[in-house]
Amino acid sequence: MILQALHTYYQRLLARGEEGLAPFGYSPEKISYEIVLTSDGKLVAVNDIRDTSGKKPLPRLMIVPQPEKRTMDVKSNFLWDKTSYVLGVSASSKRADKEHEAFKALHQDSLAKADDAGLRALLVFLAAWTPQRFDEAPFNPAMLDTNLVFRIDGEKQYLHERGAAQTVRAQLLDSDGGRAAPFASCLVLGEPLPIARLHPAIKGVYGAQSSGASIISFNQESFASYGKEQGDNAPVSEQAAFAYTTVLNHLLRRGEHNRQRIQIGDASVVFWAEAADDAQAQAAELAFEMLLNPPADDTQEAAQVRQILENVAKGRPLYELDPKLQDGTRMYVLGLAPNASRLSIRFWHVGTLGLFATRLAQHAHDFHIEPLPWKTEPAARRVLLATVPHREGAMPKMDDAFNNLVGEFMRAVLGGGRYPRSLLVNTLMRIRTDGNLAGMRAAICKGVLAREQRLGRRASGFGNETQPEEVPVSLDKESTSPGYRLGRLFAVLEAAQRGALGGQVNATIRDRYYGAASATPAAVFPVLLRNTQNHLGKLRKEKPGFAVNLEKDIREIVDGLSDSFPRSLRIEEQGRFAIGYYHQSQSRFTKSDGDSEPENVDDSAQEIDSSAQGALL
Repeated sequence: MILQALHTYYQRLLARGEEGLAPFGYSPEKISYEIVLTSDGKLVAVNDIRDTSGKKPLPRLMIVPQPEKRTMDVKSNFLWDKTSYVLGVSASSKRADKEHEAFKALHQDSLAKADDAGLRALLVFLAAWTPQRFDEAPFNPAMLDTNLVFRIDGEKQYLHERGAAQTVRAQLLDSDGGRAAPFASCLVLGEPLPIARLHPAIKGVYGAQSSGASIISFNQESFASYGKEQGDNAPVSEQAAFAYTTVLNHLLRRGEHNRQRIQIGDASVVFWAEAADDAQAQAAELAFEMLLNPPADDTQEAAQVRQILENVAKGRPLYELDPKLQDGTRMYVLGLAPNASRLSIRFWHVGTLGLFATRLAQHAHDFHIEPLPWKTEPAARRVLLATVPHREGAMPKMDDAFNNLVGEFMRAVLGGGRYPRSLLVNTLMRIRTDGNLAGMRAAICKGVLAREQRLGRRASGFGNETQPEEVPVSLDKESTSPGYRLGRLFAVLEAAQRGALGGQVNATIRDRYYGAASATPAAVFPVLLRNTQNHLGKLRKEKPGFAVNLEKDIREIVDGLSDSFPRSLRIEEQGRFAIGYYHQSQSRFTKSDGDSEPENVDDSAQEIDSSAQGALL
């Protein structure tokens, strides 16, 4: 299914003349220099054709005959290669002489019957060339180990672009360099075709080998079966293998102009659309990229993302926002991750743009928490960053995220299923470890619990009285959940400590007791409540209004609890504990109707709370 979809997409891009997409037998490669010859094979010049528009000269991407897949073997490319093959000189290769002989042999054999003047000129040049001539002008040491192409003086096209060269190239592909390719029924096209022994390398997957990796490959005897070896184990034709790897390399290309690739942890995510016309497909791809990876800043694109999610949540069609956006546009999403010399399929989803927009809107709804801890909807990358260690003075690193969590989370977002329970577990573990209960982490707890509850209720049917109460979006003083109420109580006790000690406190109760309080409340809260009486005593003298508010909150919360504190809280209740803590601690910065603080609360208390808010966010 994946290979078929990629092959179909390749044919569509090729038909519309997509820039940088190579036809069968060719590929875009990095070329640095051109060797200019006369029609009788004499050297005229060696020109540097690298791109010099930036700070540093960079090789130019050029469509050339597809390179050979090399391991330890000496295999020459057709009409281009690096200097060790073309000229027999290298700064690193110890077998440049053998590589140069392979280059000469390939072209002497394949071009022996060619009557094209340019191809004959190349044969004359190779026959007369000796590696010692590289020490003379116009050659220079900077050329060593770069890729070279050939051109005839006075002509614009390169040798590999000439019609006669393309004919020879087609003959080489048919014979596979002299080895007759076996015919079998291609698993992708369903026709008897020459089967690819080795598939072209896939490059651009983050963390994979720089030389490229494979989705399909068999290179050991243990993988052989019924006498079949290498590509015969999974028969894919040469044309299909070329098509899916070429278009996948095109999707994985790096650059600011590629809006079809997103990096999420170790997963390189690519996606494409299939629509009635190219304009609809491109609009769908752009919209999907913005939904899956909304910008962190409050920009015009972020506003567009919010508008799309709001419309989808209301059940309105996408074409109301843009006639090019059609709900029925088919979308393909593929997540790839490195696995030594091979690639793992992290996830694969096929659906319509409308379906994915609905699932992403539901994801945003499940994670919605008030007050909002973000200006724009959080991208998947930002969610996963909340599950990694937050070290003081250092930015969190995506490399610290658990790789399996990335795939499971994306499958839940795109597939509409439950979020992985490990997302909740890892988040709670990080909160206990570093004491950082940022809004994103509270949103994760809320999202996991809300989705589990919604999907569980749907599976069991409506009216099931055993279902727990809804996970609150904002501060809910009527909630009877012990975890939620204890989280609120913990936030009030911390506020009392901060208000009483001010800047003199080195570590709050959150830093010292959060983990124990959220897991074993009965062992911690009695001690915290006794200590809070000392803080309240000091506040009654210095900030009586603030003390009255705190005592009121403590009384209201405790009255809703049972006669004794729970000995332990299940993981779900620990999640509600985090949500309750976030809601209660943030309530002092967002005054709700009928619940404003007394007028005699002094400015110092406000300053203390503001600093606490900064720490939470």
